[in-house]
Amino acid sequence: MPIHGLSTSLGPFKPAHFDIEKVIRPNIQALYPYRCARDDYKEGILLDANENALGHSIAPNDLTPSSELDETLNLNLHRYPDPYHDPIKERIVSIRGISGVNQVFLGVGSDEVIDLLMRVCVAPAKEKILITPPTYGMYGVCAQVNDVGVVKVPLELSGANGEGGTQGRFSLKVDEVKKAIDADPTIKLIFLCSPGNPTGTSIPLPSIKALLDYENFKGIVVVDEAYIDFAGEGSSAVSLVKDYANLCVIQTMSKSFGLAAIRLGIAIAQPPLIQALTNTKAPYNISTPTAHLALSALSSVSISSMQSKIQTLISSRTTLLQSLSELVPLGLGPSIGGNDANFVAVPVLSKDGTKPDNVRSQKIYRALAEENGVVVRYRGSEPGCEGCLRITVGTEEENKAVVERLRVVMTVL
Repeated sequence: MPIHGLSTSLGPFKPAHFDIEKVIRPNIQALYPYRCARDDYKEGILLDANENALGHSIAPNDLTPSSELDETLNLNLHRYPDPYHDPIKERIVSIRGISGVNQVFLGVGSDEVIDLLMRVCVAPAKEKILITPPTYGMYGVCAQVNDVGVVKVPLELSGANGEGGTQGRFSLKVDEVKKAIDADPTIKLIFLCSPGNPTGTSIPLPSIKALLDYENFKGIVVVDEAYIDFAGEGSSAVSLVKDYANLCVIQTMSKSFGLAAIRLGIAIAQPPLIQALTNTKAPYNISTPTAHLALSALSSVSISSMQSKIQTLISSRTTLLQSLSELVPLGLGPSIGGNDANFVAVPVLSKDGTKPDNVRSQKIYRALAEENGVVVRYRGSEPGCEGCLRITVGTEEENKAVVERLRVVMTVL
């Protein structure tokens, strides 16, 4: 059964062992997407969508001068947004080196993309996803919401930090994932977080390709690249999309673009999966203000600014790690993982410095927030992350503050 809206001239798709029509749930393949008012016509006297023809009613007030509202309010807010936002997709195509807009899907943050992938591909109460702890928590949350089973294959929890291949700490255990696939043919999606959260470790492309090429796996490999712009050149799995129909790469404008508040997530994959996601999404999922800000952030000038800030944050990450190393005598261990993201994870050790200490770590976490005005993230309950605090790379002043206040707290606790 073909996916509605997909051109029959596309294909054939690789790899040979993969058939998208055996992955997409039958009810989704049979779905005729909701046709919204802007599918046919976007210009003219628009009397088709029951919008308020008199426009918005937002008035400036004493706290917000009208000059600050002008640009936002001049966006035809009384009209429904473009359901597809091709201008945004065209800029993503250019930036990421993709073939065309039919390989790009926009969601309300990466979380909508994650949820839609499960709804589109995984049958509730019958099929499963595979995750590799420690990893992003929303995979498990979305699975539970969608009544989808979860198979867990932990990352390599031993070894030295930052090493690649199959031996480094937090590397992907490819052979173990293959064994899980062989043991359970109901696994439809594999979620890989690269760079990992909370590990900061990137998954090498050969490890990802090993799963894409594995004939026994008939589902889709999903690579979540929320932090990819902070990793090294050539780390992104987007370069593999042209060759693999069983790959979906998720990115976001929340991290490197600094636009967490607008909630814009991106899926990059070959057209059949993108079409299935498009057919299933809400009619106007991306708002006009969000689209306006995203398009501005994707201009050439803004991209240059983003890249400059990325380099600053990477440099600051190095400085922060050096400063945190000075707290080793107080019981702060060296960072775990590959440090490929805009955060670092460091274990708090017991007073005698012999092992990670979750109890002490939680006390320090609370004391930093409640008594010293510095909020970090406790991650000691994640596999391989015992005693860990995850610290986002901040401004130069913020980084100095977290180190100094951490020094004060660790001296006492």
